[in-house]
Amino acid sequence: MFKSMGTFGLVLLSIAAIVLVGLGFLMGPTHPLPWIMLTILVTLPFIHNKIISKQFITWKNEYSVGIEAMDNDHKKLLSLINQLQTAVHYYTGKEFEQKALDELIDYTKTHFAREEQLMADNDFPDLEIHKLQHQQFIDKVNHLLKEYQKDSDVTMVDALNFLKNWLVKHINGTDKEYGKMLNKKGFY
Repeated sequence: MFKSMGTFGLVLLSIAAIVLVGLGFLMGPTHPLPWIMLTILVTLPFIHNKIISKQFITWKNEYSVGIEAMDNDHKKLLSLINQLQTAVHYYTGKEFEQKALDELIDYTKTHFAREEQLMADNDFPDLEIHKLQHQQFIDKVNHLLKEYQKDSDVTMVDALNFLKNWLVKHINGTDKEYGKMLNKKGFY
């Protein structure tokens, strides 16, 4: 539904601009309307791409927890979230969408296990709290997966918003805490 509406709106705006360019040139080549509409028509794809690109999440150095392996995991998670973002904005097909979702879920579990093991091996005092946050995340994702079966478009938008917000807050919150502790122990 969202993909169709966005595409429909862009096509409708493009057609309107083309019609106005044509009508404007009927008023004469010196009339400003066709030139303004032609400029809008030419810049429309760039404006559209700029708006869409803001929906994707990019790695920032401020997300670093100071441990290269965990930073690499986090970068991979952001990349997988961006694959889902692509599925939301473009017609990629259900197979791509499902594959991207499955890959994100699988890699998240792998990352959580690796992160928890690193914390356990180094006696991180808030390990149980961290595990609880991970479990709450998994529970929320499982809930979203059930909703996905009912209404994939709406659920995918909700899932993306949740994933982006949760991951950035989690990295900048509790993940930075274990990073500080492990950096003091010489892990980088």
